[in-house]
Parts: sequence; structure tokens; C-alpha cells
Amino acid sequence: MLMNTDLPKTWQSLAHAFLHEARKHPSTLAVCDSLGETLTYRDLLVRALVLANHLKHHLDDSICVGVLLPPSAAAVTANLALAFLGKVSVNLNYRSQQSVLDSCIEKCNLKNVITAGSVIKKLQLDLKGCLLMDDIKEDVSFLAKAESFLEALLLPETLLESIFSGLSDSENIDLSVLGISKKLSHNSTRLDQPATIIFTAGSTKAPKGVVLSHRNILSNIHAISQQGQIKKGEVVLGVIPFFHSFGLTMTLWAPLCLGETAVFHYDPFDGRRIARLCQDFNATCLVCTPTMMANYLKRCSGSEFKSLRNCLLGGEKLRRQTADLVKKEIGITPVEGYGLAETSPVVTCNVPNPVRLADGRLIDGNRLGTVGLPIPGTKIKIVSLESHDELPQRESGLVFVSGPQIMLGYLNDEEESNRVMQDGWFNTGDIGFLDEDGFLTITGRKSQFSKIAGEMVSHIAVEEEILKVLNLSAGSVSITSLPDKARGERLIAVFASANINKTAEQIVEELKSSPMPKLWIPKEDDIVFVETLPSLPNGKLDLRKIKDFAVQSFH
Repeated sequence: MLMNTDLPKTWQSLAHAFLHEARKHPSTLAVCDSLGETLTYRDLLVRALVLANHLKHHLDDSICVGVLLPPSAAAVTANLALAFLGKVSVNLNYRSQQSVLDSCIEKCNLKNVITAGSVIKKLQLDLKGCLLMDDIKEDVSFLAKAESFLEALLLPETLLESIFSGLSDSENIDLSVLGISKKLSHNSTRLDQPATIIFTAGSTKAPKGVVLSHRNILSNIHAISQQGQIKKGEVVLGVIPFFHSFGLTMTLWAPLCLGETAVFHYDPFDGRRIARLCQDFNATCLVCTPTMMANYLKRCSGSEFKSLRNCLLGGEKLRRQTADLVKKEIGITPVEGYGLAETSPVVTCNVPNPVRLADGRLIDGNRLGTVGLPIPGTKIKIVSLESHDELPQRESGLVFVSGPQIMLGYLNDEEESNRVMQDGWFNTGDIGFLDEDGFLTITGRKSQFSKIAGEMVSHIAVEEEILKVLNLSAGSVSITSLPDKARGERLIAVFASANINKTAEQIVEELKSSPMPKLWIPKEDDIVFVETLPSLPNGKLDLRKIKDFAVQSFH
């Protein structure tokens, strides 16, 4: 698809992009949440400036500032205020254990964390340097609010942002402070400055801090809007936490930088409340994971989501049965995308309307089973796992990505940054292939393949076959592996006992009587039952814990 990949001139930073929209249509509804907050663009701008003015006198010289708040108007305001101040926001995972949270705070050298008293109390967390939104609201005087209101109305856009941040286009944050050796060119602008740090989910390894620039995030937003996933008049229903790049980019920054409306709820698995918000605000676009979507439709009727015209699903593989369920209950075909924290996050996405390819052909932009076409400005190549030579169409290999959304680097981990980013290409660690029209299919992560008797076996492929043969719902089984002296590795099938009423012997017999490859069928002793499969806050399965279950079962 031939599209203009140049960012709008008004997008000089995330804060400036929002500011431009707030000045253009101040009375448009910007943010609503399930806590009862309803803010127009003017309201939100004033609140962000009030908070920024207050924080100027209470933050030290640290580059990074933490935010520990669920998706809400308060969380949006905090992120906006930090963007105005030129700070690097770090949205922390409030569902993490205290030790993981402490580790992230230490890695970012956070001296201050913006949160709320109710959040600290509910999560029973022990945090130093907390700036409570409740206290700030009480401390701000009428005069300070009036000053911010006048600034919001009268000061020129560029001047307003530069006054708060103290940064001009010629001034740069020294990236070496964040442990990144990458040098910004002499003509770098605010767009190239770090905007946020996102910690990876840690489903297979310890979380890594991903440093993203304003350009990274804005290029993602611009590409998505050009493809048509977010249209004019959109009301985006956001439920994914902002500590996940999918939630931060697609539900916080995308609506605000495009002048649309965002509706937030703090619990992504509260289907009943989310359905009610969808009805109350006539939401047109729901952004979530396939697991979340399937959960909503189990608890609610499709008619409660009838206002939706688009459903953007990502974060994990969209299984056919979930896509069929959405189509049956709501009457729309969900749109699946693919990305990582390191890519801000979107790399590819299916398109909810026909698209014209470079050769002139007009095709359906939504191809189920794939994760879609590369978004504008993005290149993909598939390379051999061994030689890294580029592979032809339809051949599976490692997925490499090049584009403006690729991160600045990992926080204080130059070695890992250099390992995954080479000559302008990012190694995603995922296995997949491109078809003749450029649609990408992901078959799994490299870490989710096992070499059994010399053959590479995809855990996801085995899971899908087991679900199909046993007629189970998604999330009922997860495949992992353990070392095996005879064959290198052996597959371990971990079942959620709440979802299946069969013994290990019965499971194996059914799998043996199916067309499933013998190499994929676990032995009876290699089947493990747990009450429920553990998941991460973003809805993905926690593969590290599942691996631990397998290890513990054989010790």
C-alpha cells in the first residue's frame, strides 16, 4: 500500500500532538472512565497543565518518573503532564509482585511515582517517593488553576510545550544516562527524544526496559490511522493497562493525538462493566486481547456490543473459534494485529476495508489466520534460523522488522540491544512467513519451539491441534517442554482441570485416534493438570509459571 509516512508538522512530540487537537476542538469529549470522570479536550488540557505546574516544583532532576495507576482519566492526565515536562514516563505494572516492582523502579532510578492512595491501599504496596493524585488535587490553589487555564487558552502551542519541558529542539537528553549508546544526530528534534519506558511482559524471560521515543509512538499512530483501524468519530474502549505498549499507544496516545474519544475501565476482565460502558458511550472500537474478547462474550450478549464497528485484537494469537464467536455474536469480523513492546507496538495489522497493493490489485484487507500487512513505513523480512539468509515467500523463519517504530534500545542493556538490532533491522524472536500478498503469519516464538528427534515442533501448533481434537476452548491447554536424553526435548501438556473432564489416558487415546502427528502427542506421564492456567495482566498466558509447573511435576 502506497501511503504518506511523513508525520504531520503539528506532531513535534506526543504532548504537542495532543495540544494541537485540544486547541482545534476544545469542546469534543476526550476521556471518560468507569469512575465517573468525563473530560472534554479543554478540560483535559487544563488538568494536565495544572498537574505539570505542580510537578515542576516537586520533581527532582531525574529523567524518569513512574506512574502507578490503572487505565483512567487520572492515568491519562499523569502521562500528559509528564509529556509536557519533557520527562520519560514509566507506567508500572501494578499487578506485579513487590519484588518485581522494586526491580523496575531500581532499573529506572525512579525517585518519584505518581499514584493514588486507593491504589496503594488496595494493592498493599510499599513505595517510596509517592506523589498521590488525591493530595495534589487538594494542594493546588485556585490561583494555580486559573493560571493553567489561561495558559491552555492563550499561549502558542510550541511556546507552551517548551516552557514546561525546558527543552528546545536543539537540546537532547543524553541517552547514555539510560544505558543506551545510540547517538542522536545533530539535527534531532523532540521527536527523537525518549518518551516512555515499557517493561516487557516477562512471559518467558525477566522483564526488560524498552525505551521508546516520541517518533516511535507517533509513527505507529500515524500508520494505523492511515490504514483505517481508527477513523474519525471513533470512540475507543480501552481496557488494556498502560504498562503494556498495546494499551499505551492504541488506547491512550492514539485517540488523543487523533482528536478522538477514549473510554477507560480499570479491570480488563470485568466483562459486565465493560459491556455497560460500551452501551453508555456508544463505543465504536474495542482494543483488547483475544482471550479478553472471548471472556466478554461468554459473560455478555453480543447485543451489548452492537455499537462496535471495529474490534482490534492483539497481544496473542487470534484463534478461529474466537473470530467466529465475535462474528456470530456482534456481526463484525475482528481485526488481528501483531507487534511487540520494542516496536511501539504495531508491526502488522489486518485492515477492516479493502486495500490496494503496490501492483494495483484491490484485495480484502482482513485475512483471518494472518496478523495482517505491514503498517505503512514498515519492512519485514524472513530469515533462516541458522544462516540468517533471507527466505522466499511461504517459508518459515525468523521475523526481522525495520521501520520508524523500532525502539531506541533496552534500558541499561547495551549487549542485548546490540544482539536484537543490527544494521537497522530488529530481530523479533518470532517465527513466521509472508504470503504472496505480503500478509504475515506468525507460527510462534523461537522460544516456543522444541527440537524433538531433529524436527522443530511449534508449541502453538500442537496446542491448536489438541484444542480442535478435544473440542476445548482457548486457554484450556498450554504446551511447554523439558530436556529428554533420547530425543533432545519432550513436550509437556499442561491442562486447566477446570476446563476438561478427562484423564491423561483418555486424552492420549483421543489424540492417537486423530490425524495429529505422532511426534506431537504427549505421553500419559507428560500430561500435567493444574486448576487454571496462570496469565499475565495483559491476558497472555504466563509461560514462565507454566514451565515451572512442568518442572515441579517431575521432581
